[in-house]
Amino acid sequence: MTQDQGLIFAILAATMGLFLWGRWRHDIVALGALLACVIAGLVPDAQAFVGFGHPAVITVACVLVLSFGLQRTGAVDVMAQRVLPANAGPMLSIAALTGLGALLSAFMNNVGALALLMPIALKIAGKQDLPPGRLLMPLAFGTILGGMTTLIGTPPNLIVSSFRAKTDAGPFAMFDFSPVGVAVALAGVLFITLIGWRLVPRREVASVASFDTGTYITEARVKEGAKAVGKSLREVEQLLEEADAQVVGMVRNKLRLSAPNPRRILQVDDVLMIEAEPESLGDVLSTLGLTLEAAKQPSPDADEGADESESAKSKTDDKKDTHNDERVLQELLVRTDSRLIGLAASNIRLRHRYSINLLAISRQNHRSIKRLRSTQFERGDVLLLQGEASDIADFASDYECVPLADRAISIPNPTQAGFAVGVMLLAVALAAFGVLSAAVAFAAGMLIFMVARVVPLRQLYEAIDWPVIVLLGAMIPVAGAMSETGAADLLARLLMEHLAQGNPVVMLTLLLVVTMTLSDFMNNAATAAVMCPIALSAASQLGVSPDTLLMAVAIGASCSFLTPIGHQNNTLILTPGGFRFGDYWRLGLPMEIIVVVVSVPLLLLVWPL
Repeated sequence: MTQDQGLIFAILAATMGLFLWGRWRHDIVALGALLACVIAGLVPDAQAFVGFGHPAVITVACVLVLSFGLQRTGAVDVMAQRVLPANAGPMLSIAALTGLGALLSAFMNNVGALALLMPIALKIAGKQDLPPGRLLMPLAFGTILGGMTTLIGTPPNLIVSSFRAKTDAGPFAMFDFSPVGVAVALAGVLFITLIGWRLVPRREVASVASFDTGTYITEARVKEGAKAVGKSLREVEQLLEEADAQVVGMVRNKLRLSAPNPRRILQVDDVLMIEAEPESLGDVLSTLGLTLEAAKQPSPDADEGADESESAKSKTDDKKDTHNDERVLQELLVRTDSRLIGLAASNIRLRHRYSINLLAISRQNHRSIKRLRSTQFERGDVLLLQGEASDIADFASDYECVPLADRAISIPNPTQAGFAVGVMLLAVALAAFGVLSAAVAFAAGMLIFMVARVVPLRQLYEAIDWPVIVLLGAMIPVAGAMSETGAADLLARLLMEHLAQGNPVVMLTLLLVVTMTLSDFMNNAATAAVMCPIALSAASQLGVSPDTLLMAVAIGASCSFLTPIGHQNNTLILTPGGFRFGDYWRLGLPMEIIVVVVSVPLLLLVWPL
């Protein structure tokens, strides 16, 4: 063993130990490992940060932005609503939920896919009186499985592809991972649906709800072409029951009906007063194709009740228009000493003075079926407002309201959703058919999102998981140092001679199991970066195709099911599912056995040695 090999082994051992310890975030540990390699002379100073311009890093950042755009426009919400069964037993619900999670994570960040579907899983668990964990763990594992099926599904696949690019074969294509990945994912989802979900421990979760705003009363207008046109109120109410919502009133031709006849047929421009949970508003609107009705701006003479002392603070009439794509949704609590109490949106001329819309009011002690613009505010009301963050902050300051913590309240935009899906499919197609590289194709998609305001510019960088970007950018040069120093060759030779004993199939299985075990305890992208040089060296020494061994690394790095720390998705469900550290192996161990049993024969068939 040379001195350089000893140094890289020491740095890697310390890095892996810190990853396992978990005291410091993985990006800090990775950056420390990179700097240690530079100081030790293992990575040239001029090459220290080339990893941050690596195509794999660029692709991950762009995919995160595209995923955020799909989430923001409500495209995924619409898909979930159409795919997930409204009334089904546990097995069918778990099958649909896990399958949809796997499908989404193939083309978007799997953490984002889980975050989108978690509220739906919790809602289904409540309806079917199941412990939340029995839906959350299958969903988390399904999103992990789906990530291995495409190039962009998970960062380890991009890392593996970048190492293959160093060989004469070039990088892997978009769907090179699919033949084996899809088969493994299908086997995993099938096992989870039929048997696996029953292995999840029953854990009761204590109520940790913070501030319960109750239900909102909101107004939704029936637009031309909406699904609600021509339906009776009874039919509409049956559809709304699926989203735990109900119609409490109706307005037609300025006539307010507090108890409309259930047989009344809805027409264009009818306004429905709907009571719904905050998180269900998006489902309610997309179910019937309705549009939120903001509190209308009254005529100037309607301002007689306004507080004249506030006129000095009024916004000017020629205030610059704001773009809808720069607006946010914010909940404000009316304090007991707020000057809003006793006033209505029409009194304070909300849209005229602040350029914000009142979308809904939540009132816990009783229900009001007045129009939003004429409903007088009371202490304890929660207002759902839409507008620029600075304008909402001004309003909250002027009227003593308290902003509440951000929650998953989204209003679907069908036009933008369709556009976002089209751009995503175009980027996938360009990468899949080799017209552009993956990094360039998805960078182009991100640029289109920016120009079309699918993702607001102020939220562009918030959509990127920067710790993951730093981790990837830092570990790529460290992995390169393993190859340059010969450390990867040394490790591969030890594994081959002492364990595999020169048998390529045994080496393939061993590489898969070792990678899978490491990914259960350290970041999967870091695991892929460490194991890829070993796979390439082993392939060279055995005289076999490196593709088979690299694919084994990709699968192993993506399959971390034994612990809550191996993958972010496992961590996300830890508290909502009420899980303990040792709960994961009960479903995770059979899953990893299935992965090995299914993937090894398929790897030998699809990517022969």
